[in-house]
Amino acid sequence: MGTWKSKNRHKYLLQYHTLFVCKYRKKLLIPKQISDDIKQLSHEICQKHNVIIKYKETDKDHIHYMIETLRSIPCGEPTMSISKIVNLMKSDTTYHIWERYPNYHIKQFWKERTFWTDGYFACSVGNVPEEMLRK
Repeated sequence: MGTWKSKNRHKYLLQYHTLFVCKYRKKLLIPKQISDDIKQLSHEICQKHNVIIKYKETDKDHIHYMIETLRSIPCGEPTMSISKIVNLMKSDTTYHIWERYPNYHIKQFWKERTFWTDGYFACSVGNVPEEMLRK
């Protein structure tokens, strides 16, 4: 379970289960190097924006994240929406994966520099034990 965050009269715990799917459900995450790079890049992006990735798991054509938003340093309250977090993660990972593996991706998407579908899945999980979420 996550830890409640407090500031003055505020108390919060914002956790989300998110799912990103590869464009056209292509099995782009089969190479371990690519899936490991995406996990590492996601971790770096989230760390920069005060978001914790509690766990992340990849399958052949999608990736699951359990993320927790933290407070921003100056004001002490969570300020970044889940849509903004998802947008940052998807756009930055797409850019970096194309930079690192251009030949691999050009075979998959010869005219568009894409990696993820346009949409995403996100649901709040509240204060549920992590073991239950993994199931």
